[in-house]
Amino acid sequence: MFAIMTTAAVTLGAHGAVQVSTAQQAAQALRPLAGNLAGLLFAAGIVGTGLLAVPVLAGSTAYAVAETLGWREGLGRRVVQARAFYAVIAVSILIGVAMDVLGRHRSGLLSQLLVGAAAVAMTVLSLLVVLR
Repeated sequence: MFAIMTTAAVTLGAHGAVQVSTAQQAAQALRPLAGNLAGLLFAAGIVGTGLLAVPVLAGSTAYAVAETLGWREGLGRRVVQARAFYAVIAVSILIGVAMDVLGRHRSGLLSQLLVGAAAVAMTVLSLLVVLR
């Protein structure tokens, strides 16, 4: 992802384009480096980023929910030892897939608002624990 962003920034800047509105424009920015395979390189970067992000996001959600509710958690545990934890991971992934299939691409803003609200709540709770 970083390599794609850096290469796109350098090639776009060299050609005077400073605003990218579509994924196709971003892929075309890689054309000086990848030639006709620019679209394939861009797609591989996006898919690779997604393959890294999905398990991390689902796992962190599962840890947060399990710790909040006092469930047994941990990827080192077997599924039968932490069923609810693994269920949260599975449901998180299924919700993400469903949102993609149903075309809810604008939900990114909603998720960022929820993450922001959760960060504030976690900060306040952490301060309360520390000050206690």
